[in-house]
Order: sequence, then structure tokens, then C-alpha cells
Amino acid sequence: MLQSNSKNYLHKNARESTTNGMSIEEAIGECKLFYFAGQETTSTWLTWTMVVLAMHPNWQDKRRGFSNMWEEHSLLRKYEPSQNLRSITFYHLLSNGLKWKLKLLQVTMIMNEVLRLYPSVIHQFRHTYKEMKIGGITLPAGVELMLPTLLINHNPELWGEDAEKFRPDRFSEGIMNASKDQEVFLPFGWGPRICLGQNFALIKAKMALAMILQHFSFELSPTYARAPYTIITLQPQHGAQVILHRI
Repeated sequence: MLQSNSKNYLHKNARESTTNGMSIEEAIGECKLFYFAGQETTSTWLTWTMVVLAMHPNWQDKRRGFSNMWEEHSLLRKYEPSQNLRSITFYHLLSNGLKWKLKLLQVTMIMNEVLRLYPSVIHQFRHTYKEMKIGGITLPAGVELMLPTLLINHNPELWGEDAEKFRPDRFSEGIMNASKDQEVFLPFGWGPRICLGQNFALIKAKMALAMILQHFSFELSPTYARAPYTIITLQPQHGAQVILHRI
């Protein structure tokens, strides 16, 4: 962006075309988008995850098992930096790797289920740039489409009669097998315009929660009232009233 703005500035001074550059307003807008897309959505996701895990302490314990894997099973903590890591056997790598895989599956199930119940972005927009056919419907060019993510995620016809319940097990066989339709879980969008930061958000959210669970357990405050509402992202209206207990 800085390079683009520099070219834009030179073009203006030379009274040349500025079509290849970005204006200051455009650059500021992009910076705001980077911050919002990478910070606000993930923090909201973590907030709801803590609230939901406080409601379901049994899953909180399972999630903490992943956090403790570093302390209990990490190979690197068994060896001093000066030691030769070649002494780590294939058996150790395999056994610890399988444990990590099982724990990571539980983590992913929990995070996906929270994202299904409380998607950070409750609807998405797409614009048709040409005439296209979706199913039996023909859409002309220039049509604005809204995808109601929140409504889709709570639809019992897609997720079953327990669509309103927190049940991470539904993701035990992956996203494509979690619902009756293979392509209805779209918290990050889908296709060529899927969220570029999807994997980064997943890693960041898991790492942040792992650090919290290593040191704290938590429960809902008696004053907590479930009231999701939207200010750009889906948030608890009265905040996440969670009581932390140091472990």
C-alpha cells in the first residue's frame, strides 16, 4: 500500500493518471479492514467459546487436556537444548503424535460448534458479475446476494432437531459430514473468495484459549443473561460474565 501511495503521489505531482495508485482514504480503509478482519472476529469467537465452555464444564475439561499436552507429552521439554534431538525415537514421535491428533480433533470440534452457534459474521454478501444459474434459479449480472449464516447454522432441517444445542460431536467426522448438506457450514465463506485469514484465525484462537485453560477454569456468573446481539459482529449484549478460578 505504501508503494502504491508513493506512485499515486508522484502521479499527482506530475499531473498524470492516478488509476494505478491508492488514495489515502483507500489505504486507511484497507488498514481498518485488516485490523477488523484479523482482530475483532477472532476475539468475539474466543469470547463465545469461553461462555459456552463455562456452560459445559465437561467439554472445558476435554479442551484443557489439549492445553496440558505441552506439559505432559511434549518431546521438546524432555530434552535440553544442547542435547541431540536425534535421540528421539520414531516410537516417541508416533505415540505422542497420535495423542496430539486426538486432542486436536476435540479442540477443532469444540471451536467449530461454537462458530456454528455464534458465528462472528451473521451474514455474508456476494455480487454477481455476470449472469449465472444456481440450481433452478437464473440470476442476472449485478445482483446483490445475502447469505444468512446465522439462520443456516440454526436450521433444524440442516443440522437436526438438536440444532440449538451445543454438541461438538457432530463435527467428529469433519465439516463436510457434520450436517445433512455437505456445504452449509460457511463461517469463513466458501469458494474463491473464502476468508484468507481462516487458518490464521483457527491457529490464533486455539493458542489463545490453550493459554487461558492452562492457568484458569471458569464458570458463568449467576448474573449472566444470554442475549446475543449484533454490532458488526455477534456479541453478548451484557458482556461475557465469566468467573475465573486459578488452577
